[in-house]
Amino acid sequence: MTGWTIGIIGGSGLYDVEGIEGGEWVSVESPWGAPSDQFFTGRVGHVRTVFLPRHGRGHRIAPSELNARANIDGMKRLGVTDLLAVSSVGGLVEERAPGSFTIVDQFIDRTRGRLSSFFSSGMVAHVSMAEPVCPRLSDYAAKAARQAGATVHAGGTYLAMEGPQFSSRAESQLYRQWGCHVIGMTAMPEAKLAREAELPYALVGMVTDYDCWRAEEAAVDVAQVIAQLSANAEKARAMVIELLRALPAERTPSPIDTCLDAALITAPPMRDPALLAKLDAVAGRVL
Repeated sequence: MTGWTIGIIGGSGLYDVEGIEGGEWVSVESPWGAPSDQFFTGRVGHVRTVFLPRHGRGHRIAPSELNARANIDGMKRLGVTDLLAVSSVGGLVEERAPGSFTIVDQFIDRTRGRLSSFFSSGMVAHVSMAEPVCPRLSDYAAKAARQAGATVHAGGTYLAMEGPQFSSRAESQLYRQWGCHVIGMTAMPEAKLAREAELPYALVGMVTDYDCWRAEEAAVDVAQVIAQLSANAEKARAMVIELLRALPAERTPSPIDTCLDAALITAPPMRDPALLAKLDAVAGRVL
C-alpha cells in the first residue's frame, strides 16, 4: 500500500483551492503539448495534492481547445494516483436544480473531433469504459460534498456536448429523452484519457442552470451561469478539503490501477518506438 496523491481538475469557477499547505505552481513538459496551466502542488494533512485549473487561470481556454491529453499526462508525471474532476453543468431534470451537485457515474459523448486517446496506430489499446468512474473516489466525493453543505445527487448521466454554444431546445429535450441528468462541455475525452492513464476518476457536476429545456423560462446565458458560479465554487472548495481530510493514511490498490494489463493489443515487434516514448508516463508500467 502507498499514500494518496489526489489530482484535482477545477472547472468553470474553480480556479484555486484554499487550504493546500506548502503550495507552489510547477510547470510540466508533456510530449502531448502544453497543459492548460501550471500545476499547483502541495499537501492537505497526509495527502499530497495536485491542482490544475482546466481552462487556465482567467478562463482562457475554450472547451473544444482544451489539451486534455497534456493535462492527464501532466497529472501522471506528477505522481497522481487518483483524479477528482469538478465541472460546471446544466441540469436536465427538475431535481438537479441550480446549486446542487451531481456525482456523475455515466457519460454519453457527443463531442466531435477532439483527440480522445493516447493510443493510435503503432500502439493500439482498448480500455473498458463500461463503468467510467471510480466508485470509491465518487463515494468520498459525495460524502465530502454533503459535509460542505451541498445538495448531492449520487449517480447521474453526463451528456458531453461540443460547445462552445449552448444547446438548442430540441437538443435539450432529446438529451432528456435519452435519460441524461446533466450536460457539460469538458468531461470528454477527459474521463476516457484518465482511464487510459490508469487513474481512478470521479466527477462532481456543479449545476448552474436548467439548460434550455424549460420552455416557460428564458434560455441559459453566461450571466446566469456566472451568478451561480461563485456560490458553487465556495462549496466546491470546501468539498475538496473535506475529501482530502477524510482519506485514510494508506491507499489500497484499485482495479483501475492496472486496467492496461488487459488493454494492449499491438504485438511487441510491431510497436512504434516514437509513440512508445510519448507513452512513458501514461503506460510506462506495462510498456
